[in-house]
Amino acid sequence: MHDSTSIQVRVWRGDAAGGDFADYEVPQQPSQTVLDVVTWIQRHADATLSYRFACRVGMCGSCAMMVNGVPRWTCRTHVNKVAQDNRLTLEPLRNLPVIKDLACDMTVFFDKWKAAEGHFSGSLTRDRPVAAISPRDRLRRAANAAIECINCAICYAACDVVSWQADYLGPAALNRAWSLQNDIRDTNRAARLQAVSANGGCMHCHSQQGCASYCPNELNPTASIAGLKRQAAGSFLKKKYPEHYA
Repeated sequence: MHDSTSIQVRVWRGDAAGGDFADYEVPQQPSQTVLDVVTWIQRHADATLSYRFACRVGMCGSCAMMVNGVPRWTCRTHVNKVAQDNRLTLEPLRNLPVIKDLACDMTVFFDKWKAAEGHFSGSLTRDRPVAAISPRDRLRRAANAAIECINCAICYAACDVVSWQADYLGPAALNRAWSLQNDIRDTNRAARLQAVSANGGCMHCHSQQGCASYCPNELNPTASIAGLKRQAAGSFLKKKYPEHYA
């Protein structure tokens, strides 16, 4: 039986070369978040513990890590909701290289955004008025549904396809591509569709909904990827059977 006033915490310690878990006993506090637990360890038990955080209020996503095997924002995850028998196991996000302890290297994540052409390409200069788009427009609504991603990589850590296939672009990059494909101001949609249809692209998604299940902003990258699949299939059919789409 463990003391109910403390939490038994296993924290992964190491780097890209390897590591192991270290055990800590952390005082339990009211309304305590997992990030509070990690901060206590770094301040009171082991100052060498490395982790990442910024806003502490669920706006930046930088504090994401695996909590009892589940990817979560630790700043908005309360201990009393996730602890099992007053125990926590904390690990760096899955599917990303480890820099040290709980801090991951996000380079590959953002490289895949670039590979998916996840940047806006416009044709107007700053001297032209901003294009007016009705919020009721079908494409505008589709873009809105995917636009609140903050690049926390929770979905990337939750994705089994990323684990199995290293070059898979991943839910976040493809979700971003879908939002841009529905932006009528964007001028790079053809090249972007080609990029997300190539090897490692949208067709490799297994539609398991892990990304949607764990997204803290309640986005549905699986639905975005399904939209890209429809566009890719339509583009292929138009090229292969142009006489039917004249």
